Amino acid sequence: MDLKLAEKIKSSAAYRELVRKRSRLGWTLTALVLVVYYGYVLLIAFDKDFLAAKTGAGVMTWGMPIGLFVIVFTVLITGFYVRRANSAYDELTEQIKREAA
Repeated sequence: MDLKLAEKIKSSAAYRELVRKRSRLGWTLTALVLVVYYGYVLLIAFDKDFLAAKTGAGVMTWGMPIGLFVIVFTVLITGFYVRRANSAYDELTEQIKREAA
């Protein structure tokens, strides 16, 4: 890529908006995933009795649905990011390409 073109793109308001929005969402989702994942790990470390408690008359304990929630949450948050990237971020990227051309 030509350095002049790269500088033109970097100075674009649309590019700065894209970087700001994508970074904010990325850090927010990262924080959410870390809270959920490490919350589960801390629960394992400090409250094993709760996770080992049965949810009803069957054999399932609280650790199973909570662990499943961590997995499902990760998949859902990834899907949310992909959907956002394919809509809002792709539009901004196309706008930046048009302005740079």
